[in-house]
Amino acid sequence: MITSSGLRVFLAPGYTDMRKSIDGLSILIDEYDLNPFSGSLFVFCNRCCDKLKILYWDRNGFCLWYKRLEKHRFRWPRSAAEVREIERRELDWLLAGLDLNQPLAHGFLKYDLSA
Repeated sequence: MITSSGLRVFLAPGYTDMRKSIDGLSILIDEYDLNPFSGSLFVFCNRCCDKLKILYWDRNGFCLWYKRLEKHRFRWPRSAAEVREIERRELDWLLAGLDLNQPLAHGFLKYDLSA
């Protein structure tokens, strides 16, 4: 999958009908007031939390990545209020079956070099 720094990742709220394909998912993204052509990753999960779809635009077309777990469940956020932006490492945690909130994970450091 994409491994670009500065990549934005968005989780769709609630649960998504996995019968939706590229067109249906891109319409959902547009309904969330986001740009499906931005190159960001848009992550969707089904009600049983055993299937994920990730949609993104790659230069000249959409790519759709699909993962179905044979056993276990994804730890999808329970809040269905609004689109949630997460870090790339949080997406990795989600795909590995971990919770998005990892209290022992190191935080992000940012330094200002202007003096």
